[in-house]
Amino acid sequence: MSIIQNIQAMTAALLVAGAGGAGGAEAFNGLDLHLGNLSRLSRAESRSISPENFTGEKGKGGMSTDGPALHAARDLGQGWKVSPYVIIRKKTTFTLAEIKGPGAIQQIWMTPTGNWRHSILRFFWDDEAEPSIECPVGDFFACGWGKYAQLASMAVCVNPGSAFNCYWQMPFRKKARITMENIDEADMTLYYQVNYTLTEIPSDAAYFHAQFRRVNPLPYKGVYTILDGVKGQGHYVGTYMAWGVNNTGWWGEGEIKFFLDGDKEFPTICGTGTEDYFCGSYNFDTKTPDGKGRYTEFFTPYSGLPQVIRPDGLYESQQRFGLYRWHIVDPIRFQKDLKVTIQALGWRSGGRYLPLQDDIASVAFWYQTEPHAPFPKLPDKDSLEIR
Repeated sequence: MSIIQNIQAMTAALLVAGAGGAGGAEAFNGLDLHLGNLSRLSRAESRSISPENFTGEKGKGGMSTDGPALHAARDLGQGWKVSPYVIIRKKTTFTLAEIKGPGAIQQIWMTPTGNWRHSILRFFWDDEAEPSIECPVGDFFACGWGKYAQLASMAVCVNPGSAFNCYWQMPFRKKARITMENIDEADMTLYYQVNYTLTEIPSDAAYFHAQFRRVNPLPYKGVYTILDGVKGQGHYVGTYMAWGVNNTGWWGEGEIKFFLDGDKEFPTICGTGTEDYFCGSYNFDTKTPDGKGRYTEFFTPYSGLPQVIRPDGLYESQQRFGLYRWHIVDPIRFQKDLKVTIQALGWRSGGRYLPLQDDIASVAFWYQTEPHAPFPKLPDKDSLEIR
């Protein structure tokens, strides 16, 4: 699909969403803006946090006199891009934003340098001590392999040259806090902007969550767990996977399974294959002019395979893939609990399935009531590293 076709598809999706959006003044609070109701007025207040306005206060942007770009602005002075970025020192944590609510984050843009697996994003809602989002920055923005791959979707866009954007709506009632931990051995530079609104939050609005996991390699006959231990009411809204294949041949026969509200051995929702879940088919395969098949990168509003890292015959000897599936128009609802798994299956001789021992990382995205169950401990630096 061409970029123009992607834009046309997204516009159509927005129009459809708008047609079924807020049905009256009571339901409209400035959060659910689509093309269908973009003309509606609201008393929500727009704010933005960046290195040019760390607090997001009204009328306080661009006031820095001692930012990291002071030397570049020495002939111009205050108000002339004195503080467009921050430097996060090695092995330190920096608070990107701290916002008093009620309100909702609407869009985040950033372009981090350094090792994207060693830069850990955390989001804390209200007064919670443990984060509701804990994820390496690259994986959160669907670039899990530490290499740029263009992506245009409803929830996440990755634009040249390494511009990460997300549009997940993130409501909070008391406050929101966002941090970035640099666990690397070198300092990093971060340009960023957090755009949000101060507004009343409906009583039935849930909190946004994202959890990273990685297993390398997956044990033989093991099943990869994308998410487990979720307790409470909510809905699952997205999956990103960075999948490294350690065998030759096709790797995507595995089924994804959603265990809902007390499901035990068998799930309520069971897919038919990995590429099917990500809305592709038959190996994501198209034919080249010489008749050979090849993996074909694609991105659409709700699903895609934006990244294929092909072997070079030397050090990059295995195929690596980045895939996403957003459940924006088809969220998976749960009332009490949720578990999500996926099989890693290829083929062996005789038309038999081969359980694979792959390098698999994932980010699960969902909304739920608080408090949430504790997350598994994030892998250490060596276990996060891509090699």
